[in-house]
Amino acid sequence: MSLLETRGLGKRFGGLDAVKDVSLDVEEGKITAVIGPNGAGKSTFFNLLAGFYAPTSGTVRFRGEDITGMAPHKTVKRGIARTFQTTHLFDDSTVLENVLAGRVVRSKENVFDAVFRTPRSRREERANLDAAWEALHFTGIEDFAHDPAGAVPQEVQKRTAVALALATEPTLLLLDEPAAGITEEETESFGTLVRQIVARGVTVCLVEHKMSMIMSLADHILVLERGQTLAEGTPAEIQADPRVIEAYLGTDDEDDAAAAGQSTGQSAVQSTVEGRA
Repeated sequence: MSLLETRGLGKRFGGLDAVKDVSLDVEEGKITAVIGPNGAGKSTFFNLLAGFYAPTSGTVRFRGEDITGMAPHKTVKRGIARTFQTTHLFDDSTVLENVLAGRVVRSKENVFDAVFRTPRSRREERANLDAAWEALHFTGIEDFAHDPAGAVPQEVQKRTAVALALATEPTLLLLDEPAAGITEEETESFGTLVRQIVARGVTVCLVEHKMSMIMSLADHILVLERGQTLAEGTPAEIQADPRVIEAYLGTDDEDDAAAAGQSTGQSAVQSTVEGRA
C-alpha cells in the first residue's frame, strides 16, 4: 500500500527543470531510496514532498490526501518529517532543547495556558519532556542531552536531527544524506538505527551517496539523472541496470559500459561510486 505517491512531479527554476515528470510510490513500512549523480534533483524532489517548494507540475498525495504545494508546517502536522543534508540545529541550545522543539507541532497549548500555567500546560510540558527523552534514548544520544548541539560530534548532530524529527511523531521520515560526514563504522550503526525506525512503524525515504548503505537497506530505489527518472526497482535490479552503471561511471562508450556492468560498474554501484554525486 502506498503511503505517499507522486505523479508527474516537476519543478522548474527559470529555464531549468530541476525535477521533471517524476512518479514514485513510497510503500508503507518500507525503505525507499532516491539516488543519482550530483545535480540530479534529489534534494529538490525531497523539498517538493515536504512542501518547501511548490511544484511547477504534477501532484503529491499522502495517505490519500492531495498535499501538493502544502506548507511545511502543515505537512509536518500530517506526519511528514524531514532532515537535511546539512544538519540544521540550534547550535547554542542543548541537544534536549533541540529535540523539544520538535514537539511544538503537536502542542495543544494556547496563550492562556502558557501565561497562567494551566493544568493542560503542565501536562503538555511533562508529556513533551517525556517524548523528547524517549527520542534521545531511541537514537542513543541521551548522554549528550545537556550539551550544546553545536559542540557535539557530527554523528551525534545527525542523530539529534533524527530525534527532533521523530519527536514530531511522523508517519513518513525523509532523510537527506543522513550518513554524510560520518565514518564507515558510524554509517553502519546509522543503518541499524534506520531499520529500528522502520520497525517502530515509521516509513523511511532517504537520499544517500553511500551505496553500501543504500544497497543493504533499501527495499526500493529510484534513480534520478538531470531531474528525471533514469531507473527504478529493487537493489538487485538497480545494480544490474546498464543505464545506472553508465551514469555512475560516466562512460561514453556503450559497449565499454555494458562490459563493465558485471565487474567494475556493478561493484562500484554497490560501494561508493557516487562519490561524483
